[in-house]
Amino acid sequence: MTQGSFSYRLEKPVDSDTIETMHRDVFGPGRFAKSAYRLREGVAHDPALSFVAERDGAIVASVRLTPIAIGGRPALLLGPLLVVPAFKGQGAGKTLVRMSLEAARKAGHALVLLVGDEPYYGPLGFAKLPPYAITMPGPADPDRVLVAGLVDGALEGLSGPVTSLRDKGA
Repeated sequence: MTQGSFSYRLEKPVDSDTIETMHRDVFGPGRFAKSAYRLREGVAHDPALSFVAERDGAIVASVRLTPIAIGGRPALLLGPLLVVPAFKGQGAGKTLVRMSLEAARKAGHALVLLVGDEPYYGPLGFAKLPPYAITMPGPADPDRVLVAGLVDGALEGLSGPVTSLRDKGA
């Protein structure tokens, strides 16, 4: 798929090293202390729901979805969403989020969680629940814990701890 000056496609296994280098360069070593990274540690992202944006054959943005649980309910964790700084503000990140949410919906998923800024993610379908309705496994600003319901009623009664599938023995 091509939109604007970017082309979009599913992430391929061969992209992994490039994406990991981008994460290191953009987010630095402090990323490993964040709750979202702790949830992803040791759990593979879903390659059928993870996308990249390219320009001139080079990956310039990436988004991944990783299986988690919220209060025991199956869900996905969006992130990291990464756009190389030189390409920020050009729409690649928002397009990747929309593509990943649509793919998740088509695959039968009901919930997606992320830790991010509501002004950016709100227009893409994410919202806050009451503070601490959802608890992360480590420090996280409750105003930045956002969820998107991919099917009607998905957010009703949603509460509880966010857990890694690794924690569940999956």
